[in-house]
Amino acid sequence: MHATSDINVVENRALPSPAELLAEIPRSERQSSFVTEARANIRRLIFTDDKRFLLIVGPCSIHDVNAGREYGRRLASLSREVADRILVVMRVYFEKPRTTVGWKGLVMDPHLDGSNDIAHGLRTGRAFLRDILDLGLPTATELLDPITPQYVADLVCWGAIGARTTESQTHRQMASGLSMPLGFKNGTDGGIQTAINAIKAAACPQTFLGINMNGAASAVVTRGNPNCHVVLRGGAHGPNYSGQHISQTETALAKAGLPNSLLVDCSHDNSLKKPERQPDVMRALLSQIASGNTSIMGAMLESNLCAGNQPFPQPKEKLHYGVSITDGCIDWATTDALIREIHAALAPRFGN
Repeated sequence: MHATSDINVVENRALPSPAELLAEIPRSERQSSFVTEARANIRRLIFTDDKRFLLIVGPCSIHDVNAGREYGRRLASLSREVADRILVVMRVYFEKPRTTVGWKGLVMDPHLDGSNDIAHGLRTGRAFLRDILDLGLPTATELLDPITPQYVADLVCWGAIGARTTESQTHRQMASGLSMPLGFKNGTDGGIQTAINAIKAAACPQTFLGINMNGAASAVVTRGNPNCHVVLRGGAHGPNYSGQHISQTETALAKAGLPNSLLVDCSHDNSLKKPERQPDVMRALLSQIASGNTSIMGAMLESNLCAGNQPFPQPKEKLHYGVSITDGCIDWATTDALIREIHAALAPRFGN
């Protein structure tokens, strides 16, 4: 009999079930309480008149957990200094969407050698999330593979659905069952209607194919996630953070019956893919806020210990410490100064 399935499958590696991995690397009661409180704080910033600013900041992706921890320690210390006006959340991105091919992130290839040891990647990612929470930092990540959340979502405070997947029915369904506030990025063309449609779909009950905590195929039934918002990240036609773009987004949100609340990604097409322009984008947002804008509730920055990025793949021993192997980032000194600048600029909001 001729084979008619798995013709192109070379190997099928068994993974631990989500329940097994959560038992192996459990969250503590303190971590659980911190995640719950952080999610509640983020919801307040998005959907109420809480005047604090939501800042999602950190490496484009985590590829070196030692450098990631050092970054986290620095960010945690700074976040405590600015906590009265800024809620700092660290980017802890383990999955990287690729336009064609490339390194797909710590979960998929933790050894950076093409061995694709996903079991080790899931363990490493889960342990790293616990480390960041223990520093007193809320965590943020992009959720790409619909199975990954079963392994790590209990340690994530804010999630993102990327520009490439916002239009995906699979990701909208997944988002409907997630427990954290979630940002949908506008599509790669820069249009926001895709994100608005995604928010409305994710808010509805959904039933879809997935796995349960024991790893068995399941029909997953959700109640819908009401805590989703738009993330503006620019697109093929250029940036979309100007006052005109923000006004157009506000109008579209109102027409859709959605809260007038949005977050701006200062990287990607908003910075014309030049990481050193991120502070300029941030300052443009602060200018709008100073002029009375109330819909811009937060921003995202790609930042690392050192500036720029480095080519990959290359031998691991040749990689420079603290430098991104995906998108370019601003360095720590620039990040520190910019966060302090944001804090000072927000003083009038608080009557200071």
